[in-house]
Amino acid sequence: MAISATDTSALSSSTGSAYENPKGILGKDDFLKLLLVQLQYQDPTEPTDTEQILTQTSQLASLEATDNTNKALEKLAASLGSAQEFSTIAAIGKTADLGSNAMSHEKSGTSSFEVYFPDEITSGNIEILNAEGNIIHTLPVQANKAGVYKFDWDGKLANGSEADSGVYYVTASYKNPAGKDLTTRMGTYPIESVRFENGKSLLKVGSNYVPLEKIKEIF
Repeated sequence: MAISATDTSALSSSTGSAYENPKGILGKDDFLKLLLVQLQYQDPTEPTDTEQILTQTSQLASLEATDNTNKALEKLAASLGSAQEFSTIAAIGKTADLGSNAMSHEKSGTSSFEVYFPDEITSGNIEILNAEGNIIHTLPVQANKAGVYKFDWDGKLANGSEADSGVYYVTASYKNPAGKDLTTRMGTYPIESVRFENGKSLLKVGSNYVPLEKIKEIF
C-alpha cells in the first residue's frame, strides 16, 4: 500500500496532532488508520482496487491474530513461572544436594563450613581430606540431635603443620543411639524455606540461600 505525503498530512489532521510512533513499529491500529486514510483520499475517478483492499484487510487480520498470539504466549509464560514457584515450595522438608563437598582454604586462615547429620549423634568425627582423598585432619563431633552444625578448621594438619592454600573436602563418620555407623558429608542439607527474588527461586540450605539452578538433586 503506497502512502503519499498528502496521505500522511491527512492522517495528522484527522487525529488532531502530528502522528508519532515512538517505537518505530507499525501496529494493527496504525495499519487500520492508514487504510482508512487511503480510502478517504482516493481518487473518485480511479478508486482503489477491491482486490487490493481485501489484501490489505487480510494483512490487518493476520497482524491482529499475531498480536493476540503474542499476548497469549506472554500470559502462558507468566503462568508457567508461577507454577514453577509453587512446585519449588513443595521441596521444603526434602534434602538438597549441592553436588560437591569441596571447600576452599587459605593458608594461615580458618575455614568455616556446615555439615548436616540426618540422625542423632552419639559420637563421631569430621574428616578433612586432600585432593587425593587422604584424611589429613579430624575434628571431634559432640553428641547431639540431628541437624545442621557449623565447624571451624584452623588449617592444622594431623602433624601440627599448616595446610597449604587449596581445595579440600569434608566428610563425617558418626554413630546413632542404636550404635549404627553412619556417614554424611558437606554439601547435603535439608531445605528449610524458599524465597523468591527478582524472578528466581532461592532455597535455604543450612544458613545460606542457594539459587535453584545450583542444586544438583532434591530427594
